[in-house]
Amino acid sequence: MAEFALPKNSKIKEGKKHSAPADAKKKRTFNVYRWNPDDKENPRLDSYEIDIAKCGPMVLDALIYIKNEVDATLTFRRSCREGVCGSCAMNIDGTNTLACTKHVDDVKGDVKITPLPHLPVMKDLVPDLTHVYAQYNAIEPWLKTETQPPARERLQSAKDANHLNGEDGHGPAACILCFCCSTSCPSYWWNGDRFLGPAILLQAYRWISDTRDEATGERLDNLEDPFRLYRCHTIMNCTNTCPKGLNPAKAIAEIKKLMVARRV
Repeated sequence: MAEFALPKNSKIKEGKKHSAPADAKKKRTFNVYRWNPDDKENPRLDSYEIDIAKCGPMVLDALIYIKNEVDATLTFRRSCREGVCGSCAMNIDGTNTLACTKHVDDVKGDVKITPLPHLPVMKDLVPDLTHVYAQYNAIEPWLKTETQPPARERLQSAKDANHLNGEDGHGPAACILCFCCSTSCPSYWWNGDRFLGPAILLQAYRWISDTRDEATGERLDNLEDPFRLYRCHTIMNCTNTCPKGLNPAKAIAEIKKLMVARRV
């Protein structure tokens, strides 16, 4: 399982244990990473035994139940609960995924929940996304044009739109920026200060391949760097972990092909 960013010189210790009521019908134990920067204590894993018959079937449902009924101090991000916003991305049972789409019954034994790996932790299951959002901003993720805009919208053929969205909904435009892929990538762990990582490079490809965009050369120039793009070693962790079924590794390969093609 991937490691995650911890405060300096800290170790995870066994934390508090919360037992389910005696009349619980369907007990499951959730071991949840806890860390509060204000109390200056080492991180710990708190154990919550709950009756999942009293909550929904997903891991996020269990976390919401724990926060509402057992421990109000538990902190995590969530929003849509439909696998669209990416807010509840975390490491569950050793895999980066979305808590709202991860079924509790898909995990055998106790459910271990930790923050996304190799990001600074703000509190409990909340990672600091400041750096990854700065990298996202660096690729200028908006339509860039030089020609006179039409009277209405810039039209795109159905074929070109399908390339972005994917006929099966798995195109580069379907990325929800949950960062499960980047935080599962060893190259990003080692070179995250300069390597953009699979999530951002997938987004870069989304704009490079958009037929309405007129800044392809500029975008490729921006990526022409030994670290920004070429630290990808096609490990494939990104594609294997994407909760939306996308293929960031393929998008990165397509960018590399475009780099070669323009030199010919």
